[in-house]
Amino acid sequence: MNNAKVGIIGGGLSGLYAAYLLEQKSIDYLVLEARDRLGGRIESISLCDSENTEGSDIAEHSDNCFDLGPSWYWPEFQTQLSRLVQSLGLTSYQQYEDGDMMMERSANEPPMRMRGYTNSPSSIRISGGMKALTDALAPSLPSNKIKINHKVKEIKKSEKGVQLTIFDKNGKENKCLVSHVFLALPPRIVSETLLFAPALPHELKQQWQQTATWMAPHAKYFAVYDKPFWREQGLSGSARSMLGPLNEIHDASIPNGPGALFGFLGVPAHSRQSLTDDELKHYCRMQLVRIYGEQAKTPIMELYKDWSADPFTATLEDKNSNGQHAKAPPAMINSGEWKGVLYGIGSEWSEQFPGYTAGAIDAADAAVNYFIRQR
Repeated sequence: MNNAKVGIIGGGLSGLYAAYLLEQKSIDYLVLEARDRLGGRIESISLCDSENTEGSDIAEHSDNCFDLGPSWYWPEFQTQLSRLVQSLGLTSYQQYEDGDMMMERSANEPPMRMRGYTNSPSSIRISGGMKALTDALAPSLPSNKIKINHKVKEIKKSEKGVQLTIFDKNGKENKCLVSHVFLALPPRIVSETLLFAPALPHELKQQWQQTATWMAPHAKYFAVYDKPFWREQGLSGSARSMLGPLNEIHDASIPNGPGALFGFLGVPAHSRQSLTDDELKHYCRMQLVRIYGEQAKTPIMELYKDWSADPFTATLEDKNSNGQHAKAPPAMINSGEWKGVLYGIGSEWSEQFPGYTAGAIDAADAAVNYFIRQR
C-alpha cells in the first residue's frame, strides 16, 4: 500500500472534508474507511432502495432520500457548514413545522392535539439528504487516495514516521507509513479499537474514553407515504409521546415528493435488542396509527436504523449512555512521542459543535489549519 504524508482514519464527513482541504493544498494523504461505504454516521436511504417503490414516479428522483443519521443543520450560526453547502452547489429547505402537534400522555386517554411551535433558528435539511454532502465531496478526491473496507488496527510510532497496520475485508494485512494521523472517528471508538505503540498518555486516553458518541445509543424509524396526509388535517407531523416506542416524531416529507414521518425510539438500546427489527417497526407503525389514524397503517416503505448495533459507531459504554452531546475532549497531544503527530478530527472533537454535522467540518478545518501552520 502506498505511503502518504497524512493518514486519515475514517471516511465520514470529517475525514472527507479534511482530505478535500489537503487536496486543495496539494498535500498527500490516504483515507482509510473500515465500512463498505463512505459517510460514517451520515447515512441517507433512497426510495429507489425499496422494492415497494420500484418503477414508481417518486422513486425516480434522487432527492427522495431519508436520513438515518443526522438530519438538520442551522445556517444562522453554523456558518462554516452553510458556506460548504453553498460552495458544493447543494440546495436546502426548511423543516416543515406548520400546524398543530400531537401529544401522547397516557394509555388511558387518546392523543391530544395542541398548538405547535417552530424552532428558532429554523432547522434546515439538505436536498438529497445529508449524504449529498459526502457524495459531493468524494468525486473531488482521487479514487486511489480512498480505501473502503480497510480497517486500521495499530498505529505505531517509529524513527521513520508512523506505521499503520491495516486489514482489508478479506483479512489481508497491509502496512502504510505516514508522518501524521488524522483520527476521523469518535474519540471512544479510537480509545477502544485502536492499538497505539507507544501507548497514549493515560489521562488523555481516559478523556477520549469518557466522551460519549453522538447517535451511538439512538435508533430512528421512518414511515414513507404517497403524500403527507396529516397536513390535510392541519397537523405539522410533530409529536411527543410518553408511551412510545417513539418519544419524538417529526415530518420527514420531501418537498414536491412523498410524505414521511420519522421518530427517535425512546426504548433503551439494551431493551431494543430483545426485539427483531420487524417487531420494532410494527410497534412504531401502530403508534403512528394511534396518533394520525388509519392512513398511517400502510406506508409504502419503512426504514429502521439502530446505531447502537453499529460496531463502527457504538461501544458497550455508548449503548448505556443517555445520548447527550458531550463536551469536546483535547484533540491533540501536547507532550511525549505523539506530540504534533495525532489530530482528533471527528465531530466530537469540535469545541463549537461537538457531535453535530457542523462539528465534523469545524474539527477537520481546525486540524488541517494547525497542521499547515506547523509544517
